[in-house]
Amino acid sequence: MPRNINTHGGGSQTNVNGLSFEQGTLLNDALIALGYTISNHQVLDSNNSLCGLSVEKYKFYNNFLIPNNVNYKTYNSKKWLPDDCFINYKTKTVYIIEKKFQNSPGSVDEKLASCEFKKKEYEKLCNPINYSVEYLYVFNDWFKKEQYKDILEYIMEKGCNYFYNQIPLSFLGL
Repeated sequence: MPRNINTHGGGSQTNVNGLSFEQGTLLNDALIALGYTISNHQVLDSNNSLCGLSVEKYKFYNNFLIPNNVNYKTYNSKKWLPDDCFINYKTKTVYIIEKKFQNSPGSVDEKLASCEFKKKEYEKLCNPINYSVEYLYVFNDWFKKEQYKDILEYIMEKGCNYFYNQIPLSFLGL
């Protein structure tokens, strides 16, 4: 079952319902807009308590895996670069966030089916340090079309998730 908290995205309830993602929006921007502070990739809540880490691309390695003595070459044959990533220190969960925005048919359709493989590759990196992995897509409304029904079901069957235009804060454990 898809997680479809706010199926229309945006609007007056965006900050209440979760993190709003639009093309080009970074996780850090959304967290700051909701009252979190980002300092050297560390996410602090309104009480200045450390919640986790917000990183993207190579920073996932430089700011999380390397300091935890994980050499990716021991587990993966290549570096996987997440669009965004939130690492929740309290729940020891790594949220790999891939953003897919379409406004016409294209090659992204085939890429969606790789979610299970990529999740397993990230799990190889995170399991040795006792972090679980959640792999999720943030889609724009283009993916609500009937032609995506099968792939959306597949994504959920493979233990991955998707949201439209935003991620509910509760999903990230915030």
